[in-house]
Amino acid sequence: MTLSVHRADAARAPDWLPIGQLLTFTVAGFLAIMTENMPAGLLPQIGKGLGVSEAMAGQMVTLYALGSVVAAIPVIAVTRRWRRRPLFLSAIAGLLIFNSITALSAHFGLTMAARFFAGMAAGVVWGLVAGYARRLAPPHLQGRAMAIVGIGQPIALSLGVPLGAWLGALQDWRLVFWMMSGLALLLVAWVRLGVPDHPGQPSQSQPSVSQVIAMPGVRSVLLVLLAWILAHNILYTYVAPFLRDTNAGIGVDVALLIFGLSSIAGIVATGALVDRHLRLLTLTNLAMFIVAVLIFALSSAALWPLIIGLALWGFTFGGAPTLLQTELADVAGEQADIAQSVLVTVFNLAVAGGGMLGGIWVDAQGAILLPWLVLPLAILGWTVTWQTKAFGRHS
Repeated sequence: MTLSVHRADAARAPDWLPIGQLLTFTVAGFLAIMTENMPAGLLPQIGKGLGVSEAMAGQMVTLYALGSVVAAIPVIAVTRRWRRRPLFLSAIAGLLIFNSITALSAHFGLTMAARFFAGMAAGVVWGLVAGYARRLAPPHLQGRAMAIVGIGQPIALSLGVPLGAWLGALQDWRLVFWMMSGLALLLVAWVRLGVPDHPGQPSQSQPSVSQVIAMPGVRSVLLVLLAWILAHNILYTYVAPFLRDTNAGIGVDVALLIFGLSSIAGIVATGALVDRHLRLLTLTNLAMFIVAVLIFALSSAALWPLIIGLALWGFTFGGAPTLLQTELADVAGEQADIAQSVLVTVFNLAVAGGGMLGGIWVDAQGAILLPWLVLPLAILGWTVTWQTKAFGRHS
């Protein structure tokens, strides 16, 4: 007889959100995003410290993303039967070890290897957090639980990375990686002492990755994810040249602060509504993103419309991971961990694709025309959401 692990966990879950336990996943997401993006804020210091160009130092981000892409699906598939807490602890320990190696290394090759394996550890973290966190919450509050988990990402982007970049420029870039290792060490203790363990999947209920992708609704959610995150990353990666070409007089630091604070507001709003209005919220966020892109396309030279566009963009993106992870977990059911590992892979491919497609477009058309590349992708995401009956059926 097949054991319904997730239903059994839901039956045991309390009728309230275990905030202290969920915050461990928030911190894990914060740490993974910080580890991924921190080199971008420290390229001159890292390049000088390792004796390479800034462009070569920037490949620290590329290797990290590649590690996540390579690891997420196969590692989560292989470890489906493992108990959740030991696997989660192993992934956090990986971030601890490889951030420490990065802080110690004086050799570019060793640093790149450490970044690749740190990305693999992060891929496991992202593959685990959605399914594990949902199993700690009652069914009617699982979307809100995902919003709590997801808030670590915009905080890392809007506050953590700029603060780390400032500290690395003031002191030493290696100190920032030591601090992230220290945070990982504290998180290991927190998870071990404060988060209950859960079993993995029994062997008789383990379909293949392709079977999970073929489940009703899964491919539609992944297509929305690809279109939305690809569109976002085209803009986010090249926001500096876009703002420069607008001549609107707004700096990248101010623009990203507006974006980051709006993202936090967006995820708070998403957490309040996601369990009751998942489909409506997704359609509304994508529609607001389309409006933001149109503002960028048609009114980019004016300061206040540009600020409004940045705020709308940040607000809609803040809730995007929570909305998509919640919907994917709903349609995948007991196969949520495998589905989330596919999400991690598609997400990172969209990040890489945004840099590549945006770069080709900027070279050919100029950064000021980027919104016209992004607009069809945003419309595609909205259209697929509207046409997919499975989207939001549990809300």
